[in-house]
Amino acid sequence: MPELGSAALLVTLGLAVYALVAGAAAAVTRRRRLAASARNALVASFASTAVAAGVLLAGFLRNDFSLAYVTATSSRELPIPYKISAFWGGQEGSLLLWLLVLTGYAALVVRANRRRAADLMVWVTPVLGGVVVGFSWLLVAVSSPFETIPAPPDGRGLNPSLQNPYMVSHPVLLYIGYVGLAVPWAFAMGSLLSGRTDERWIVATRRWTLAAWTALGLGQLLGAHWAYVEVGWGGYYAWDPVENAALMPWLAATAFLHSVMIQEKRGMLRVWNMVLVSLAFCLSLFGTFLTRSGVVNSIHSFTQSSIGAWFLAFIIVAVAFSLALILWRLPALRSRTRLESLVSREATFLYNNLLLVALCLTILWGVLWPIVTEAVRGESVVVGRPYYDFFLRIFGLPLLLLMGIAPLVAWRRASLRSLGRAFSVPAAVAGVTGVVLLVLGAGSSIPGLVAYTFSAFVIAAIVIEFWRGTVARRALSGESVPVALSSLVRRNRRRYGGYVVHVSIVLLAIGVAGSSAYDLSVEGRLAQGETLRAGDYDLTYAKLVEREASNATEVRALLAVERGGSSLGTVEAGKNAYSVEQQVSNEVGIRTDYLRAEDLFVIAEQVNDDGSVYFRVFVKPLVNLIWLAGVVFLAGSLIALWPDAREERRLATRYAEAGAPAGASPNP
Repeated sequence: MPELGSAALLVTLGLAVYALVAGAAAAVTRRRRLAASARNALVASFASTAVAAGVLLAGFLRNDFSLAYVTATSSRELPIPYKISAFWGGQEGSLLLWLLVLTGYAALVVRANRRRAADLMVWVTPVLGGVVVGFSWLLVAVSSPFETIPAPPDGRGLNPSLQNPYMVSHPVLLYIGYVGLAVPWAFAMGSLLSGRTDERWIVATRRWTLAAWTALGLGQLLGAHWAYVEVGWGGYYAWDPVENAALMPWLAATAFLHSVMIQEKRGMLRVWNMVLVSLAFCLSLFGTFLTRSGVVNSIHSFTQSSIGAWFLAFIIVAVAFSLALILWRLPALRSRTRLESLVSREATFLYNNLLLVALCLTILWGVLWPIVTEAVRGESVVVGRPYYDFFLRIFGLPLLLLMGIAPLVAWRRASLRSLGRAFSVPAAVAGVTGVVLLVLGAGSSIPGLVAYTFSAFVIAAIVIEFWRGTVARRALSGESVPVALSSLVRRNRRRYGGYVVHVSIVLLAIGVAGSSAYDLSVEGRLAQGETLRAGDYDLTYAKLVEREASNATEVRALLAVERGGSSLGTVEAGKNAYSVEQQVSNEVGIRTDYLRAEDLFVIAEQVNDDGSVYFRVFVKPLVNLIWLAGVVFLAGSLIALWPDAREERRLATRYAEAGAPAGASPNP
């Protein structure tokens, strides 16, 4: 079986090399059959990679400890769901997952576009082939998951922090997001190589980009919830280097998704969009490099290995390739259209882009600084949470406000009178909200108060947009309000789906502000029968219990919870001792009060021999809005992604006007 897996990866490498070389030759010589052959090679590379993935998965399910990778990340006692997730629980398996998703994307892209924009696709094929070559080479020559050893009686098991249901979905979503950013990048590079610098590549990749961006965003929210319930430190985002590595390409992709609307609407920002899509893809490679090179210390990263140098070379090649093509086509990319006013919707989108990129680059510098100082001085200077929090407020709060301003500002140029009318209601709502919050005592955190006030402005602006559109729709069709609203969204899914996504960002901002600026924490050592007070809550340590699970020994401290003399039930927190892994993990207790919109969060920091326990208790208001934001984010993204027949007709018209009909093909 290991031989089959290794052979399948070797086949993938050969097919990818063929797609790269034959695809490039077909693009230069305009040979139609050779181009089709290169596309078929990319599709076949997915099949061979799937065979390799199936072999590795079978090794986990069969407890094949002759595979060194299975021995390192699994054990006989590991539950089957975690045996499946152990596939990507280490370096080699996660690289194979990367390659599987990448070849899957490549196969879907070339099949979906085989009869559309042939002069562009003929260059996209070798670009995607080149990316596949890079990752398949790493798996064949540098870090194979099919290395064999004399089989031990049992494996070393999976890291306890990874034995969580989120391990099944969180990494997969991140990889779908990371790898998906290769698609718009490949189309952008194909557009430059073909000399077609119009908007066709943007139109062709909009849904691919949205899908990758959505997956990356959801993956980060799931990871945050995983950290919240599993890692046991009382938070959900620690500005860990590898957490940041996932956030940076998402920020760059967010800027790109906003910026392309200006190019589609006004033909502006062509160079900027090429830079943004290249930045997003290269940052996704950088995130993979951070995880696998061992250059940073992180709960998410793997150990030191020789793969880091190869990844660094891969990133350098991608950056150099992108910059060279952009500079080569710079004269053709320059737009004749200019920004007419600093007070216009185009301008607000540009401000949005500048703030997103500034936040992205400050996070990048925070990640790089310890690496740079260690290389130069021989000692690593860690960039702490205050640095990131400062720049999140500096750039994040204006970004939040811009979400409410942009929809209310006209294209091209806006007058002061029109701005006054548009802003009057949202500004009034925000002002009243701020005053009420001050009266209620929320002034203890200025950034939190500003975030709440700006959030009120944005929500008011979005409600007004939906209301105006619904009223206009009713006036035209005479439909009822629900039907008119549904028709409004259905006829412009991209716009109103975007507004729903903005609502999710508002919920996220409120949740982050509430849970970080207004939270409360206490700690103390309790013997059985003693009580600890946390805000309005009284927690009485009732007893300590021990029980056996399928793969761990669980120790739990039970606490009776009261508020105002009324019993609220119990909460339990403790430790899990994993015999195979020889590790102990924190298992937190969380009690959610939906009416008060807060969590009671309990950590059993230390369980003593005499039965006493040292507890840390947090009261975290509004934290559940962060998880609700994920649901709203998904809903808005699905609205924007949903197929639209009217948009398909516009797309066909756009191709026809560009002189590249859907069925255009190179010469035989």
